[in-house]
Amino acid sequence: MKLYVASPLGFSEAGREFYNGVLIPKLAALGLEILDPWTLTDAGRIAAAAGLPYGAAKREAWRELSVEIGRNNAAAIEACDALLAVLDGVDVDSGTAAEIGYAAALGKKIIGYRGDFRLAADNEGTTVNLQVEYFIRRSGGAIVSELAAIAGALRAIGL
Repeated sequence: MKLYVASPLGFSEAGREFYNGVLIPKLAALGLEILDPWTLTDAGRIAAAAGLPYGAAKREAWRELSVEIGRNNAAAIEACDALLAVLDGVDVDSGTAAEIGYAAALGKKIIGYRGDFRLAADNEGTTVNLQVEYFIRRSGGAIVSELAAIAGALRAIGL
């Protein structure tokens, strides 16, 4: 079974440490094929664009690369059986929210993981943004608040 992992964790050093050192190994240990958006696009091309001096060439390199990254991630979401979304932060990351919406539109099952104890909901009846939560629950998925609960939530949706 293929699991796409949507998260903003690759943007920071601390996030990458948790993502690559804890989350991905736990998911891989479940026997799932992990579709990792942080590895779908050539890291060398990303580093090259990031290393360009400020200006038109850098903007153009990022424009082209952004299309490639978006296309790669969309294809992986289309190919997955389910999506796991990391919902931590003061608000759900906008890219993660977009991936949740796309997966929901495709009829994919979605599990949300929010290990962050801060309040981030629109009201007292939701865990995160109400629209994000709606699409997760509408998919047949759930939002869990502990790493240990992810495996059971994935089993509950057939993975």
